[in-house]
Amino acid sequence: MDLPLEEWRAHVHRRWRQLPPSAQTALGTSALREVLLHCSSLLQPEDEVFLKRLADGFSVEKDPDACLLYKEEGNKAFLKKAYQAATRLYSKGASHARPNTQEMSLCFANRSAAFFHLAQYETCLEDIGRAQRHGYPERLQPKLMLRKAECLMALGRRQEAALAIRDLEQSGAAQQASTGAPDLQALQRRLSHLKARVREDKAPTEAPPLGAAHASEEVGPRAKNERIPGASLSVSLCSDPSRGRYLIATEDVLPGELLVKEEAFVSVLNPGETVGLRCGPEVQQDGRVAPGDRHCHRCLKPIVATVPCQGCSYAKYCSEQCQQLAWEHYHRMECPLGGTLLTLGVFCHVALRTVLLAGLQAVSNLVKTVQGTVSSEAASVPDEQPPGQKLNTWADPAESNPRGGASGAPIPGCDRDGSYQSSYYTVFHLLPHTEKHSPEHKFLCGLSILALCRKLGDDDDWPPQAQGPSAQEAALATERTPEPSVWAEAMLRHVLQLHCNAQGVTALQEAGSEGDLVTERRQVRLATGLFPTISLLNHSCRPNTSLSFRGSVGFVYASRLIARGQEILHCYGPHEGRMDVATRQQKLRSQYFFDCHCQACQEEEAHGAGATPKQGGFRCPTCKATLQGLDPLGCSSRSCPAQVSRAHLLGQLGDLQQRVETAGELLRGDRTALAIQLLLACRREAEDFLTSEHVLMGEIEDHLAQAYASLGDWPRSAAHLRNSLQVVEAQHGPASVEIGHELFKLAQVLFNGFAVTEAVSVIEKAEKVLSLHFGPENEQVQELQQMKACLSEVPSLPVGPTA
Repeated sequence: MDLPLEEWRAHVHRRWRQLPPSAQTALGTSALREVLLHCSSLLQPEDEVFLKRLADGFSVEKDPDACLLYKEEGNKAFLKKAYQAATRLYSKGASHARPNTQEMSLCFANRSAAFFHLAQYETCLEDIGRAQRHGYPERLQPKLMLRKAECLMALGRRQEAALAIRDLEQSGAAQQASTGAPDLQALQRRLSHLKARVREDKAPTEAPPLGAAHASEEVGPRAKNERIPGASLSVSLCSDPSRGRYLIATEDVLPGELLVKEEAFVSVLNPGETVGLRCGPEVQQDGRVAPGDRHCHRCLKPIVATVPCQGCSYAKYCSEQCQQLAWEHYHRMECPLGGTLLTLGVFCHVALRTVLLAGLQAVSNLVKTVQGTVSSEAASVPDEQPPGQKLNTWADPAESNPRGGASGAPIPGCDRDGSYQSSYYTVFHLLPHTEKHSPEHKFLCGLSILALCRKLGDDDDWPPQAQGPSAQEAALATERTPEPSVWAEAMLRHVLQLHCNAQGVTALQEAGSEGDLVTERRQVRLATGLFPTISLLNHSCRPNTSLSFRGSVGFVYASRLIARGQEILHCYGPHEGRMDVATRQQKLRSQYFFDCHCQACQEEEAHGAGATPKQGGFRCPTCKATLQGLDPLGCSSRSCPAQVSRAHLLGQLGDLQQRVETAGELLRGDRTALAIQLLLACRREAEDFLTSEHVLMGEIEDHLAQAYASLGDWPRSAAHLRNSLQVVEAQHGPASVEIGHELFKLAQVLFNGFAVTEAVSVIEKAEKVLSLHFGPENEQVQELQQMKACLSEVPSLPVGPTA
């Protein structure tokens, strides 16, 4: 996903193995320009031919046949009253239709009908407008105009509804309906009924504007930090040789306080599984939903009704505004390269979009400054730090860096006033760690970037010009010469930066079927982006912050008390609650090039190799006490001499995990009774050799809770969720994100079972934990508040702990 397709990586690996040792050694240099010079001399025409063949395998162009296929499948789903599935299929059809065509207008019109039946009237109105703008057939206009009037009535906008009815009557289409076919006569009856409703209800009040019911103040830090845009006044930037740049608290920070709110400088939606994109439309008639169908390709916000790119079938947006902004800023160049960018991976795509957003002048000046070819005066970039000027430090070391550091030392990325701006200048100064990447990895990245630049060089609009082309700007275009362009050097720098500085943008995604009374949400990686301020946070396996996202905006909340002068820390992925110290260190070394010495790692290393594994321990087959040690494992009870080989226990655990996975598949296939039977047998076996806090014990209990919830057996479901909660708390702690999600599920079960007293208590706990990590505007927190409001009017019917 982040790296190129496996086929391209394998091709480049073969090329690498064919290189003479001298060429491989030369690519070990830390100078980006030298890497590109070597790769430029090694890139062959057959490499470009192979890349083109891979890119051509992606279905990203408009396909009229696919449009018709998806529209027909949408019609079938509509007739079956599967309206959600119909909207997805019509959206896929619209993405393949060319703009201002009857096919495009019909897809939007049909989708509006599905949204009408889903009572999503505002979205229905938007689609009606789109259908009309794209040339909806005149003979079908009465149906669309009447639907518009019905939507307006349903929204309480009666005056607008009356105007819509008048326009329909004046058009003459309604009169034609009275003497036409039966379906037109039915339309006339609906119109007469709607006119009667308008006459009966003379209330002049209008419904509030779209979104007014859910409007809230914009979330942001309680006090603005002039030095670090988006950060609170409780945050300050420091730097020292051992830790690099880092953030500290300038005052005591309470749990739940918002520390940083930052919009990504650049982000690219992850394509997810590319198998669908690499096949024809005939395999996607089920309307499967990929990340690109759920979220806007520009702002990353969830999409109800997609607005497709007018040039390709891949990019989709939440509105015409996002579509237009994306086209103006970068998609105009990216659109013809859809297959190539999907082949070369998200990192190459992010690198290209970064330089497109930055613009020619900023990229050229900064690259040339690094190369030492221009003076600091000539390299000055408007609204950004002059690249050659000495950088300033800021904040009194006695206050902002109480643990010491070089007083007055410049902090990279700060402008002349000592401010750290979320701009291309700060993005450019994120460390690429060129010297730490393997020569083969640099060869892969360099070859990929040069191949992409040569594709761009074939475009007459490359490089993009802000104000008319000049000879100097035209010279920057990548040509088939050994001399790499400044664009290529900047993009290679960004690809290497992303290895350590890319931030995975996540979103909560519901698992299960539509209409489930108890929904399970899991965190999924939605996009990859660069966040200059969030990138300043150093790693800890026991962080004191939580990071969440709403669209392309990142929010950093304090997850526990952070004392004045304490460093603000974020987890890069390897967390003490999910991995043992050896696994964490291996992952951090391979991706981030450092050994972690956080408190969690020091404590775990001090306990030694005999510590209980993170996933939970094993029980003695004789006395059921905890087993300990390496191999063989011995009983922790001094009176029990039992020993068990680690291989035997791991084999037993693997067999059990396979049966639990089988039970999960039975659940997803609606074979609930068989799933329960298998899960209960798995639980009995697990109790014989696993400790009660083992992660698999929690998984079994969670599956059982899900199974009983699907049957409406709320008491049993609640009982198993309580057991699961104990495991999750032992694994991750009482205030963890994981415990918040599990409490949310228990709240849903208790709510559906009308266990008012316990439900309110669990709701309040879940709300507190989830607000701590995601803020009060979080979707789950809002849902919990709605459940609590409903329960305030319901008498208590306690759910007992049924076995």
